Amino acid sequence: MDKKDQHLKSPDLMPIPHQERKISTLGFSFMWVGMAVVLAAFAIGGAGVQSISLVWVVLGTLLGTILIGIAITLTADIGIEHGISFPVYMRAPFGTLGTHFPSIVRGLAASMWFGINTFFGSTAMNGILNILFGFDNWFVCYIIFALFQLLNTALGIKAVEKFADLAAPIIIIIGVWMYSTLSSSAVEQGKDIWAWVESPVTGGAAFTAFVVVVVSNMGFWATLAADISSISRFIKAPKHERNWFKRNKGALVGSLIALPLTQTFIVVLGAVSYIVVSNFDPVVALQESASGLVLGILLLMIVLAQWSTNVSANIVPAATIFSNVGGPKFPFWAGVFLAGIIGTVIQPWSIFNLLIPVLLIAAAVLSVIVGIIFADYYLLRKRRINVYDLYKKEGQFAYDNGINWAGLISWIVGSVAAYSFTNYSFFVGFGVGALSYYLLAKHWYFKKYPQAEIEDPDDEQYLGITVGRDWVLEEGFVEEKLGRKTGTDDPPKKIDA
Repeated sequence: MDKKDQHLKSPDLMPIPHQERKISTLGFSFMWVGMAVVLAAFAIGGAGVQSISLVWVVLGTLLGTILIGIAITLTADIGIEHGISFPVYMRAPFGTLGTHFPSIVRGLAASMWFGINTFFGSTAMNGILNILFGFDNWFVCYIIFALFQLLNTALGIKAVEKFADLAAPIIIIIGVWMYSTLSSSAVEQGKDIWAWVESPVTGGAAFTAFVVVVVSNMGFWATLAADISSISRFIKAPKHERNWFKRNKGALVGSLIALPLTQTFIVVLGAVSYIVVSNFDPVVALQESASGLVLGILLLMIVLAQWSTNVSANIVPAATIFSNVGGPKFPFWAGVFLAGIIGTVIQPWSIFNLLIPVLLIAAAVLSVIVGIIFADYYLLRKRRINVYDLYKKEGQFAYDNGINWAGLISWIVGSVAAYSFTNYSFFVGFGVGALSYYLLAKHWYFKKYPQAEIEDPDDEQYLGITVGRDWVLEEGFVEEKLGRKTGTDDPPKKIDA
């Protein structure tokens, strides 16, 4: 292997072969249940019922999560088809150096969410310990809780799935119990949870409030819509399957069924919490409406929920990104602990009240990346990737000193446009990002830097699992599909671009 390529070939960033993909369809759905049960999602419900009824909040949540679920499934195909992670794929639309700009933004966002979720989990843990032993120190709970999550993730993706398999059923059962407890309190107060609105609005204001619910839910998961391939590359999928829907069944079931149903349920819990005690934080609501063992069990659900969310949705993507930036000398486990440090330094206990504005800004910035990925992967490359060159410093993705200016310009333009229309940020960002990148890349940048898979879109060379290929990058690899042996990193019949 060429020494100058070593930085791009960290062991944790290599394509995942078929036999190492361990996450089943049910396993990925359980991961979604765990990921979607997160305290920050309660804020959407609590904010929503301040202006519109819970019925409209539910419809907005379902619409938003189904739309973002479609986007997540589309980008998940990158991991399923080729076995590559988000920061590796981003070398195509942004360049081998340019990939670090959007990747680090996503990594910092994931670390921030880790800190927020850990804070709320630690307050719930503190509540449990206070009930059982009279202990009261949330910061000690924060440190202990953070370490447990980081160690769980450092053990690898199988440990993540196993924890989700354990946590998801418990979370569902306790969640139903939580809803029953809170709704009973609402009835005692004479409130109809499905009709109650704190300050009703009508006309255009009601429509805007509905759109904010939709976009907030999309912004909530815009992060995973961008980098789901870091997880989806571990999902089981059949080789030689040409049907896109059959090949992506695992991602489809998780993202279009498990995510919308779970997210909607959690948003409802946040709304009911606000209706009962004027606070969408269910830790506060539960402490006012339950006590003793019942309260302890309900708070346990909060702890498990934050744990399962952080491991899958935040620590894995952040650690993968930091490992990509750091190179071979900065392994995945080091990225895991760096994410934990960053998430703590931002002092998440101070920023939760800014959550909805942060979600809308996140939707603005990250939606553009999703649009660029969609245009690059589906519209331009048509799912074909010269994977070998993704790991070469001087391959076709070197572009201009490692930067694809079509990607960076589109990201900046799209982010400004999305931020200018905050309430519609995801839609504007995705559309402007996809369109500007498509036009700039097709009619300018890829004429200057031709792409092999676009010049000759040959299935046998540039598709992965669809044609039964595992991308193998080591020297002396045997290329399965064509049955040829080579001592270089070049694919058989490599076209010089």
